[in-house]
Amino acid sequence: MTDGFSVPVTHVSSRDNPLIKDLRKLSQDSTAYRKQGRVWLEGDHLCRAALLRGLKPAVAVFSESFWPLAPTEWAQAAIKNIVIPDALLPEISGLESPARMGFVMDLPVAAGLQGDAASVILDRVQDAGNVGSILRSAAAFGFDQVIALKGTAALWSPKVLRAGMGAHFALRLVEGVEADALAALTVPIVVTSSHHGDFLHQQKLPMPCAWAMGHEGQGVGVGLMARAALKVRIDQPGGEESLNVAAAAAICLYASSLRI
Repeated sequence: MTDGFSVPVTHVSSRDNPLIKDLRKLSQDSTAYRKQGRVWLEGDHLCRAALLRGLKPAVAVFSESFWPLAPTEWAQAAIKNIVIPDALLPEISGLESPARMGFVMDLPVAAGLQGDAASVILDRVQDAGNVGSILRSAAAFGFDQVIALKGTAALWSPKVLRAGMGAHFALRLVEGVEADALAALTVPIVVTSSHHGDFLHQQKLPMPCAWAMGHEGQGVGVGLMARAALKVRIDQPGGEESLNVAAAAAICLYASSLRI
């Protein structure tokens, strides 16, 4: 059945349908994407960001109420379309107000670490909102690669995807990395610290480089600190002891972008 479109359309009404079960896991389990090899992009913003990067969804899912209104570019975007009752939306949503559509995307092939890329290293950054925000800053300020050391929040988890707002599709994402693998980097590592190094605005920053952002409470680990070519801290004339890691990343990445 095509419902007037060239893309096949299937109407699903059971919460026990295998696709609904898979989407439920993808929307609620932060690491389900690793087992399924797919991610669930909920809502028009993430879906539009994927299409703008030339990605093709495996499946597009629409609510019954939205399907007749769906723009042609979305109805023709995927290999196949699934239409479900509005009552099933909460089953596959991680939002308080479920979106009326979404895409299932195949997970990109795992990327190897690129030694000469302008990078951001995440050292056990655990809050999904922080990780997504840092990805957005990396994409915005010209950093091509994000390297997530073991202990960092899952990069393709639903919460990180939502916080990233489409930045995932502009970046080379390398996750589950051991610190020793950073020896492959040929760009200098720059580490942020609340207590070590000169102030950021007084430094001559290398570019490209790899900025290291650390755990929300513990900061950058000792081993990674020892690899740093440069240590910097952010001047805080207001007197606060430290900044949120996502805010610090935005400041540091922007400062580096001025050197390009």
